[in-house]
Amino acid sequence: MTTNLPLPYQGLRVLDISQGIAGPYCAHILWQQGADVIKVEPPAGDWIRFVGVTSGKQSALSIQFNAGKKGLALDARTEDGKKILRDLAMQADVIVQNFRPGVADRMGVGYDALSKLKPELVYVSVSGYGPDGPYADAPATDSVMQADSGLMFSNQDDQGVPRRFGVLAADIVTGMYAAQGAATALYQRLARHVGTHVQVSLFEACAAFQAPCFIEEAMAGKRRFGAVSAPNAVFATSDGAISIVVLNDDQFAKLCRALDRPNWLTDSRFMDNSQRMAHRDILHDALRELTRTNTTQHWSELFKKHDVLHAPVRDYQGVLNHPQSLHLNMTQYLEQGGIGTLPYIGLPTHPYRRPVESAPVIGEHSEHILQHAGLSDEMVRTLIQKGVVLQA
Repeated sequence: MTTNLPLPYQGLRVLDISQGIAGPYCAHILWQQGADVIKVEPPAGDWIRFVGVTSGKQSALSIQFNAGKKGLALDARTEDGKKILRDLAMQADVIVQNFRPGVADRMGVGYDALSKLKPELVYVSVSGYGPDGPYADAPATDSVMQADSGLMFSNQDDQGVPRRFGVLAADIVTGMYAAQGAATALYQRLARHVGTHVQVSLFEACAAFQAPCFIEEAMAGKRRFGAVSAPNAVFATSDGAISIVVLNDDQFAKLCRALDRPNWLTDSRFMDNSQRMAHRDILHDALRELTRTNTTQHWSELFKKHDVLHAPVRDYQGVLNHPQSLHLNMTQYLEQGGIGTLPYIGLPTHPYRRPVESAPVIGEHSEHILQHAGLSDEMVRTLIQKGVVLQA
C-alpha cells in the first residue's frame, strides 16, 4: 500500500552521532518516515562499516541501517570539530547518540547543555545499561547483551543449552524501541511544546522484548523450553525441509487425514496433547519417515488442502520470492556505489513507504552539509585541509 500524502516526518532534521546498529537504526527509522538525517562519523568511519560481510568501507550492516542518510566525516576530538558538532546540534530537531555516559557532555553536545538553549529538543540516548548504576560503564555488544539480558536463556534448546539468536536481536530491538520513544517525544513536543530526553538501554530493551517469559516463569516455577505441543518440529523432505505444527486435537485430526493415518486418531499414545508430548519421539520419527519420501512442494500442497499448520523452511532468496512478498512489494532494491544492486527491506508499516536511497560513503556529503549549516566555502576548505573534515 502506498500513499500520495507527505511522509510524517518530512522536514524533520535529525542529527545522528551514533555508531553501530541500535542508534543508527533509530535514526534510519525516522529517515524511512520522512526525516532528513545527517550521519556524523569520524574520518576513519563508523566501526560497523567493517563488521560482518564487507566490501571496501561498507558492510551489509552499515548499508541497511544508514541508507538514505547524508554523511559527514568529522574529527570531533578537535576544538573545530566540537564547535561544528554543537552548531549542527542546535539546528537539529532530534539528536541520536550512543556514547558511553558522560562522553556527550564532555563534547559539549549533552542533553543538559543543549536543552537549555533549545528547550523543545528531542534527544535520544542509547546505552548498554543505562546512564548510571554499577554497570553504566560496562561494554555492551549484541552478543554480550544476549547473554546478560536472558535472550540466550530464552533461546535454549530442548537439552537446556543456551543459544545466541542468529540475528543481532539486542541491537535491532533497541533501535526500534528508541525510535518509538523518539516518536512519543515528538508528539509531546507537538502537543505541549516541551522537549524530552529519551533514554533507552540495550539491557532494558531486551528485557522488555522478553517480558512474557518472566511472567511465565513466575507462574510456572520454571519456564518450559522447546515446543509445547506435538508434533511441532522441522522435518526433512526429499529436497528441503518443512515445519509442521499441531496445537490441539482438531489440528491433529487434520494432519491424520492429510497423511491417511486414521489409526493415529485411535492410538492411546496420541489421544491428546499431553499424550502426544509424552510420545513425541515416536510421532516425530514416524513423520520423518513420511516427509522424506516426497518434495516440500508436495507436502505444502497436501497440507494446504487439509488446512494443516505448516510452512516450508525458506532461505533468504525464497523469502524474497515468496508470493506474498511479491504481492506486498516488500523488497526494494538500492544501487550501492562500488557494490551494485542490493535488496532492501524497510519498515513493515503501511501506508508510508519511502523510496530507498544508498548509504553514504565516509564523508560523502561533508561539504554540502557544512555549507547548508552556514559555513563559507573557504571555511570548509580550511577544515578539510586541517583534517578536521573529510570529504569523499
